[in-house]
Amino acid sequence: MASVKLTNVKKIYGKNTVAVHDFNLDIADKEFIVFVGPSGCGKSTTLRMIAGLEDISEGTVEIDGRVVNDLLPKDRGIAMVFQNYALYPHLTVFENMAFSLRLKKVDNDEIYKRVTEAAEVLGITEYLTRRPRELSGGQRQRVAIGRAMVRDSKVFLMDEPLSNLDAKLRNQMRAEIILLRKKINTTFIYVTHDQTEAMTLGDRIVIMKDGYIMQVGSPSQVFEMPDNLFVAEFIGAPKMNTVHTALELEDGKYYVSPFGVKMPVDGDKGEALKEKGVEAQDIILGVRPEHITLSNSKNPCAVPCQIRVNEMMGSELHLHVTTPTDEPLVIRVPTVDILPNQLAALVPGVRIYVTFRSKVMHFFNAQSELNLLTMPDSTEEATTKESPAETDEQVQPENK
Repeated sequence: MASVKLTNVKKIYGKNTVAVHDFNLDIADKEFIVFVGPSGCGKSTTLRMIAGLEDISEGTVEIDGRVVNDLLPKDRGIAMVFQNYALYPHLTVFENMAFSLRLKKVDNDEIYKRVTEAAEVLGITEYLTRRPRELSGGQRQRVAIGRAMVRDSKVFLMDEPLSNLDAKLRNQMRAEIILLRKKINTTFIYVTHDQTEAMTLGDRIVIMKDGYIMQVGSPSQVFEMPDNLFVAEFIGAPKMNTVHTALELEDGKYYVSPFGVKMPVDGDKGEALKEKGVEAQDIILGVRPEHITLSNSKNPCAVPCQIRVNEMMGSELHLHVTTPTDEPLVIRVPTVDILPNQLAALVPGVRIYVTFRSKVMHFFNAQSELNLLTMPDSTEEATTKESPAETDEQVQPENK
């Protein structure tokens, strides 16, 4: 069992190239935390500083209450799983898993016990006599995880362990890591650039950009209430739609006018803005593709659009459309909600009308790009209600 604490951790290469800026984070015992962000954001560098594979320029790293800055990796009580598996090609699976234990001169009977138990948990018992070249990518990754498991470490560090696998195998291995976490019940720190992995695996997610922490929160928190525009666009697929517009305040009610269409901000979103005392201002309005619904031309809040591309994804249809201001918009429509004749009509060139669900709109300051409802003096997030503009029944789209 081990907690991990990073205090004012910084990594500087050369004289002035800062890879990680003032990183502060408390990781609880048995927590599964995920570092996620685009390439070059500093997530792997941070993980390697925890592991002892990179020197720490400033700050401290504590594992189980003990500062480990000057300890060798082998003395930190950690086990690491790498992206490229790092298996010895001339050794069998058993010997690869047993390697670190033999270096520590662990008794042979104990080695056999630990390796066979780990192999059984991972479902690789039948491969113990094989060599890495005789295994698939997923099997090799299981061996790499098993090698970490037998060390009986306090903290598991995983650096993009699934990035070399194909999509189907990644999905399978994600599920296996979730099950593995329940079986060994230790602290996990996981690095990925894949937001799907982050959302499905992590108790909390640390979203990074350019060496800075942009937000820390549960998967639902970072999705439903992103602190800033970067997080809002990074989390979610397809990414959030954004448009520059104005937040207006008339007779105590808030309105936005994306693409020249005036829409009320109803329900508790409007109340939250009012309680926070948000003034009328230029904003960036964010709406996720799944929070846009098909409507009709009679709805005064409907935006007329023209379909450019339709992507059939099976369970849902992705519509790429242009708006009255020639700005792009992406819409996710569950196919189960569309009648067969409607589905056949949603083709490029067709005019449709859509409305935004105001209860899940996001409002970002146009200059700072911070969420107006999560800025430092924000009040507690309120529950939301449906807007009248969202209740229009769907109709068959018109041909232009």
